[in-house]
Amino acid sequence: MNQSKLLFWSITVALAGFLFGFDTVVISGAEKTLSEMWGGYTLFGNSAWFHGVVVMSSALWGTVIGAVFGNIPTDKLGRKKTLIVIGFLYVIGALGSAVVSNPYLFAFFRFIGGLGIGASTIAAPAYVSEIAPAEKRGRLVALYQFNIVFGILMAYLSNTLIAGMGLGENTWRWMLGIQVIPSVIYTLMVLAVPMSPVWLAMKGRYEEARAVLQQVNPNADINEIISAAQADRKQTQESLWLPKYRKPVLLAFLLAMFNQLSGINAFLYYAPRIFEMAHLEQSAALWSSVGIGIVNLVFTFVGLSLIDKLGRRQLMYIGSFGYILSLGLVSAAFFMNWPGMVVVFFFFLFIAAHAIGQGTVIWVFISEIFPNHLRAQGQALGSSTHWVLAAAIPAMIPFLFKEIGAGIVFAGFTAMMVLQLLFVMFMMPETKGVPLEELSKSLIKEDA
Repeated sequence: MNQSKLLFWSITVALAGFLFGFDTVVISGAEKTLSEMWGGYTLFGNSAWFHGVVVMSSALWGTVIGAVFGNIPTDKLGRKKTLIVIGFLYVIGALGSAVVSNPYLFAFFRFIGGLGIGASTIAAPAYVSEIAPAEKRGRLVALYQFNIVFGILMAYLSNTLIAGMGLGENTWRWMLGIQVIPSVIYTLMVLAVPMSPVWLAMKGRYEEARAVLQQVNPNADINEIISAAQADRKQTQESLWLPKYRKPVLLAFLLAMFNQLSGINAFLYYAPRIFEMAHLEQSAALWSSVGIGIVNLVFTFVGLSLIDKLGRRQLMYIGSFGYILSLGLVSAAFFMNWPGMVVVFFFFLFIAAHAIGQGTVIWVFISEIFPNHLRAQGQALGSSTHWVLAAAIPAMIPFLFKEIGAGIVFAGFTAMMVLQLLFVMFMMPETKGVPLEELSKSLIKEDA
C-alpha cells in the first residue's frame, strides 16, 4: 500500500472541507457591520428577518441546492471533476461577495459559494471512502471534518487579525475576500488526484480502477469491487426510496437532522454576537471566537484518532451526553445572567462535545451506509437534510433571540439532544471496520 499517495489524495480532497469551514464562518466577523450597513432593508417588514434570511443565510440556501443536486455531477461527471468545479465556485463566491456593495448581489455571490459547500459534502466524503481501506476509512474520511474545523479556526483568526489592521469601512471586504487564496490553491491541487476507483468500476472502466487501487490499496479485492460494480450497473435506475433502502435512508436523515438541532451552525454564525449578549466587549468576543475554533480543532483531532478505535456509535454517545450538559448550562447561564466568561466556558464544552461526536461522525457514517450505486444519492439526502436545517435555523436566530430570548432557544436545543441520545441508543448501528460492500448488504432488506 502506498501510504503517502493515499494520505496525499485524502488530504487534498479534504481541503474542500477547509473552504467549507472558512466560508461558513468568515461572515461572522462581518455580521455586525453588514447589519448596520444594510439595516434599512426589510423582509416581511422586519429588518431582522432581512438580515437573517437574505444577508446571513444566503450561502446556506446555496448549500441546500448544492446538497440536493450535487449527486448528479458526482455520479455523471465523477467525484474528481465535481471537486474541481467546486473549487471554481469557491473562488467566484469569495471574490464576488468581497467587491459588491448591494445586499442582493452580495447574497447572490454568497449563494454561489454555498453551492460549492453543498456539493463538497457529497463528492469529498464519497471519494475518500472509495479509495480508503476499511480499517482506515473512518479517520481518512474524517479528515474532511478536520479540515472543516481547521477552516473555521482560520476564519475566526483571520477575522480577528484583519479587524485589528485599521482598514476602516473596507474591513469586511478583506475578511471575505481573503478566501480567494486558499480556494485557488485547492483547485490547483485537486487536479492532481486520480478518479475514484469505485466510480471507474461502476462506469465499466475496470483497468483504470485496478490501476488506481494498485497504488493506494493493493490488498483490496478488486474482483469483489468489480462484481459489486457490475451488479450496481444493473441497478442504476433504482430509486433510493425503495422499501428495502428504508433503514439507511432513515439513519442518514435522522443523523443529519440532529446535527443541526444541536444549534451548531446557529452558534458558529453568531458567536461574536452571542458573546456580546453575554456582556463581553467586542474585542473579547472576537478572541473568544478564536478560542472556539481552537477547541473545535483540538477535539476534532481527538475524535479523528478515536473513530476507528472506539467506533462511530461510541463517539456519538460521548457527544450526546456532552451536548446535553453544555447546552443545559448555557441556557441556565442566560436565564440567571451569569458572567460572560462562564458562558464562553460552557460553549467551549459544547464545541468539544460536537467535535468528538457529531462533527467527526456525520460525514463518515453517511458515506458508509449506502450501496455504491446509491452512495451519491444517499450523501445528497443526508447533506440536503443537514443544510436545509442549517439554513433555516440560523435565519431564525436574530428573530428568536429578540422575541423569546437566548435562554429559551438553548433550552430547546438541549431537549433535541436528549432525543439524539435515544436515537443512538436504539437505532444507530456500528460501522467500524466493515467493508463498504458488506456494510450496505447488512442494512438492506431485500424482502422489503
